[in-house]
Amino acid sequence: MKLLNPGHEIDGFEIEACMHAGGMAHVYKVVYAPAADGSRRASEFPMAMKIPRMTAGDGAENIVSFEIELQILSELKGTHVPRFVAAGDLSRVPYLVMEYVEGQTLQHWLDGPQPLAVQDIAALGAAMARAAHSLHQQNVCHLDLKPANVLIRSDGSAVMLDYGLSCHAHYPDLLAEELRKAVGSPVWISPEQVVGVRGDPRSDIFAMGVMLYELATGELPFGEPATPGGLRQRLWMDPVPPRRHRADLPEWLQEVILRCLEPVADQRYPSASHLAFDLMHPDQVKVTARGRKTEGTGFWVHFKRWLRAAGMAYQPSPVPVQQIEQVPIIMVAVPHHDVSDATLYSLREAVARSLGIRPGARLACVTVISPGQTSSTEAEKGETQVHRWHLSRLQQWAQPLDLNDHQTSFHVLESGDVAGALLAYAAGNQVNMIIMGAATHGLQVQRFVATVPIKVAMDAACTVILVKQSLPFDHLAAVAA
Repeated sequence: MKLLNPGHEIDGFEIEACMHAGGMAHVYKVVYAPAADGSRRASEFPMAMKIPRMTAGDGAENIVSFEIELQILSELKGTHVPRFVAAGDLSRVPYLVMEYVEGQTLQHWLDGPQPLAVQDIAALGAAMARAAHSLHQQNVCHLDLKPANVLIRSDGSAVMLDYGLSCHAHYPDLLAEELRKAVGSPVWISPEQVVGVRGDPRSDIFAMGVMLYELATGELPFGEPATPGGLRQRLWMDPVPPRRHRADLPEWLQEVILRCLEPVADQRYPSASHLAFDLMHPDQVKVTARGRKTEGTGFWVHFKRWLRAAGMAYQPSPVPVQQIEQVPIIMVAVPHHDVSDATLYSLREAVARSLGIRPGARLACVTVISPGQTSSTEAEKGETQVHRWHLSRLQQWAQPLDLNDHQTSFHVLESGDVAGALLAYAAGNQVNMIIMGAATHGLQVQRFVATVPIKVAMDAACTVILVKQSLPFDHLAAVAA
């Protein structure tokens, strides 16, 4: 379809201006058209209309992509996607009307002053990861994440745009049925997409790794491949370590980026929430040889990977929600004041059971200290020493746990509202499960503070496990005697 002029009307919408003329679609800013009496319906938010290109030279994927975006966008909810308004009939004039979101795409930062500060890179990456996690929780994989499709609002949150290449686990994958080739943008496409495997949420993690690499170094990790052979190289090749391009990058950030870019999906972050967690808590990132290296991977390693990739049989993609549930972020709230050994033991046993059936799950050990409840001895130590003391205590509590297959972090929160602090931490870090005592912060006053676990259980958006003291230590001591 040719470009539409301002004032043109389609199904009750009036064109104001063309905002983007791309290879697959035109995007216009629109308002509701005036009624016969001249009045105009007001919209709750600015609107944009997307019309696919359908000239003789355009491929069938334009129409297929339109159908996919219509199917998926109308189902998605939340602040990380544009709100759906209306759609046009494919037999007449196909179009999508959606919310026009104010903000800057990620390309704005790539085109701006370089190099970017590490904290800015981490903030942008965490915003992307939180938005991707929201999609995955709704069983949608974007599969075309790139700077032009990631919009950052003024408040720092991210909105994902353009769902024409996406995949919903509950709907037929029209692109996979219509096309027998790799579908995606060559710079950001994941290894599994190259060989035709779609629907794996870790493909979006790979694309975010490409964007983080470019934000950090100004370079593309795999260049701009133009041939199938060039695309296939990412099945076995590692990019040049980011710190080789930029020596001032911290090891933890290189660890995060290169983990996202692992050729095998199982070796990447298991979910976007785990990626966001590391970007928000850099001091808790476990740095391995991956984060410390400054030289590229050797020829023989790449050769062995090439042999493996040549004969690799790719498995069907996991359903996004199932993938998230298999490797959750588990938060345990460990009380610190007037708590019995029996309660601490019971909490640890509950955590051990939860981790034991979920290899790869992340454990966040959290305690909340209140300024009004801090002892005079602690107050004399100073805030930093008090936090260190509580961190040490958390680490000692976790020592008996088998944490070899789990990333673990320790956090001391300071708040007069214990339940509010726990809920805010859980929401901000996409926690999937909270484990806490049925009565917290003291045996003497537990009937008054029992509202803390109850409030958390009532208001949390995730699963909450309340642990009661299950083993009387006096009985154990008698048996031992």
